[in-house]
Amino acid sequence: MTANALAMSPPAILSSVRSYVSLTKPRIISLLLITTVPAMIVAHGGWPSWWLVFATVVGGTLSASGANVINCWYDRDIDGVMSRTRGRPLVRGAIEPVNALIFGIVLGSAAFVLLWFAATPAAGLLATAGLLFYVFIYTIWLKRRTPQNIVIGGAAGAFPPAVGWAAVSGDVSWASVTMFAIIFLWTPPHFWALALRLKDDYGDAGVPMLPVTHGAEHTRWQILLYSYVLGASALALTLIAGLGWIYLGTALVSSLVFIGLAHQLHRIPETVSPMRLYKYSLLYLAIVFVGMGVDVMTLA
Repeated sequence: MTANALAMSPPAILSSVRSYVSLTKPRIISLLLITTVPAMIVAHGGWPSWWLVFATVVGGTLSASGANVINCWYDRDIDGVMSRTRGRPLVRGAIEPVNALIFGIVLGSAAFVLLWFAATPAAGLLATAGLLFYVFIYTIWLKRRTPQNIVIGGAAGAFPPAVGWAAVSGDVSWASVTMFAIIFLWTPPHFWALALRLKDDYGDAGVPMLPVTHGAEHTRWQILLYSYVLGASALALTLIAGLGWIYLGTALVSSLVFIGLAHQLHRIPETVSPMRLYKYSLLYLAIVFVGMGVDVMTLA
């Protein structure tokens, strides 16, 4: 430890720990991990070993945390412009940028090693692929260059169920690919709903989100179209993964609600806040993936 670290008071140490933790975006990670365990249950045909679940969840957490930290490190310039992000530790100067970068790399490396040895090599490779995709394809390449940033870059957030599946089976399958597709198709309407609310923020930061480049009406159309394709992919998983009526009913009802909210946002945007769809989209993803886990556990 450095002399400065040794000289820090307990409150200062606690504040520093909180700053590092906040860089990992724990609320986002918790949603992604909800998609990991159900995928493991479907792959195993029941509950896998507790150790495997624990190792996979910890590895997935470390990998996603590393990706988020490096994202905060790279985006610290535009984060200082946007009201939603200007309170982040790197913007406030609470953490040195080089320390944040090292922290992110260490987290990602630890995830790879843990998943490789405690789960399967395929799980470690997939988790690392997701991290690299998020950092290099989305954050560095796409985010500041094209309104399709969140469409293509959204693939990074779709890796967790594939990681969970690979942790059990050691490979990928059409079922895990379909789970990947569900999150991939969910990401644009989820994020565009938030972008409609934060259009001015993104415009000030020079980030070409769809509402900034193509307007709110076009964005609402895209949200509606994606909601239909998303619902179709969620229902298709029933046949592809051999799931039962519990999942089918859950996916059908939750998808109809999603589509209904997208229609409302499109028809009467002056009275329907995009945040209504945004908040429901968070619940939707959890409902669909928990539904598949409950289906397998109930009918196993």
